[in-house]
Amino acid sequence: MPIEEEIVHWWKDGKGENHRNALRLESEVPQLVNGFPRDGIITVRIINSASAQAIKLSPDEALRISTQLLTVAKELLNDKRALWQRFEE
Repeated sequence: MPIEEEIVHWWKDGKGENHRNALRLESEVPQLVNGFPRDGIITVRIINSASAQAIKLSPDEALRISTQLLTVAKELLNDKRALWQRFEE
């Protein structure tokens, strides 16, 4: 499963120890199973210093999530832009 993207965040706890959190996207290509085409799979993996969790998404589910992420991110950036405009006035 190739890694398509990985976002890593490092942080320190109250004791000053370093910890790592990562969000990783992996993909698996579509294939023929018993002569029938099967969807590829997108795996979203969340990794921290202690464990890892993953969810496998169909291409349709991944598109739904990515569309929602794009919409929310654009709204947040527009809100920040409006705050800057008010700040500069």
